[in-house]
Amino acid sequence: MSEDSPSQVIDAMLTNLDDWRGSALSRLRALIKEASPDVVEELKWKKPTNPAGVPVWSDNGMICTGEVYKDHVKLTFANGASLDDPNCLFNSSLGGNQRRAIDVFEKDQVDAAAFRELVRAAVARNKETRRRRN
Repeated sequence: MSEDSPSQVIDAMLTNLDDWRGSALSRLRALIKEASPDVVEELKWKKPTNPAGVPVWSDNGMICTGEVYKDHVKLTFANGASLDDPNCLFNSSLGGNQRRAIDVFEKDQVDAAAFRELVRAAVARNKETRRRRN
């Protein structure tokens, strides 16, 4: 028996979230894929309380994670503190020097163009970091 791919597991996770959170994360996932056609979907940090793991999107390094909570969806950008955010999408985890997050609540509307630009900036940062290391 073959194991489901991370993308298939994420599909199932979103299908099982039959409320606004599933729709919100599904929409943001689609925007990530639009902004970064080469994105790789992974699942990390599996544990008994979260056996499927946390969805992670990467392109030349981690872009962001997607987590679902009782009252919001959180997208945490691994290197968000080093990204320009002219549209002020980051609204959580602002105090650290590495990560930044976007918390999306039920009535929130995320600016699609600004979000895609933020994802592209994360990918560009990953590529530049990789280039400098080589």
